[in-house]
Amino acid sequence: MFRRTFWFTTGVAAGVWATTKVNRKLNQLTPESLAARAADRAVLAGRRIKVFALDVRDGMADREAALKDALGLSAAPAHDPKQLPAQRGRVQLTQNYSYNHPKAGNEDH
Repeated sequence: MFRRTFWFTTGVAAGVWATTKVNRKLNQLTPESLAARAADRAVLAGRRIKVFALDVRDGMADREAALKDALGLSAAPAHDPKQLPAQRGRVQLTQNYSYNHPKAGNEDH
């Protein structure tokens, strides 16, 4: 008698569990639920894209500042802005290049 009661109770519990599981899955697959999930994921993707774009913008600004510092363009102009800036470092680079380069005498390269 106890065996039958045990197995009957186990069967009822398994049936209730399976029915609950199936109903939850069916509720997740309704059009309203799918639309809400898609909207949530679209908002999340938009946030991620925005964060990425802001990171790229910050990186671009940092790189631009570094390039301006390297080229000497970040300092305020101390001379007439209509004149070209004086050449800096180019003569040194050309001299080193011609000195170290094996074809320094060849002007056709």
